[in-house]
Amino acid sequence: MPIRTNRGRTAVYRRLWGWPLRSPRHLVGTLVFLAILVTVLGIVLPKAIDKPATAAPGPTTSATRTAPPSGLAVPVPTPSTLPTRLSSPLATPTSAPPNPEALNVAKQWATAWVNHPAGISNADWLNGMRALTTDEYLPVMSTVDPSNIPATRVTGEPTVTSSYTSSVQVVVPTDGPKLSITVVNTGAGWRVADYDQAS
Repeated sequence: MPIRTNRGRTAVYRRLWGWPLRSPRHLVGTLVFLAILVTVLGIVLPKAIDKPATAAPGPTTSATRTAPPSGLAVPVPTPSTLPTRLSSPLATPTSAPPNPEALNVAKQWATAWVNHPAGISNADWLNGMRALTTDEYLPVMSTVDPSNIPATRVTGEPTVTSSYTSSVQVVVPTDGPKLSITVVNTGAGWRVADYDQAS
């Protein structure tokens, strides 16, 4: 038969389980503690089980749900999805004869673009085109170094490559590369919205 000692894990367990039986006072205290624990768990657990997980109200969930009357079919909510195709084709721009003001703005802008004497700063160079350029395109132009521009003068009249009611594409010849300039109608007048070297 093994010898029991007061050491080790078994001894600790024996003390814990034996504590309520040491005196009537210990037994009553243990029973009161267990009764309180059972009462608290009996109140808290059913509420936690019955309470559904709440989600933030969104397009497919509502903050409160009501039970439908018995006998009625309940519609199943379907998640909203983005359309994969356009419901109608995009409107094509309306062709129109080139606006003379748009051609004039393109030529003035190209003349200011080729005007970059040695030592001119970007700010001074840009000031010559500021009134002819859209506000959205000015930050792009502020990154251009005028000393890298290979042209010094405009050598001919602007030629229209495409013309619509709200925009005109113009090619302006210079002594360097030809400029392909997009002029748009901003409502406050025609302004240059983009340019590139034409082939």
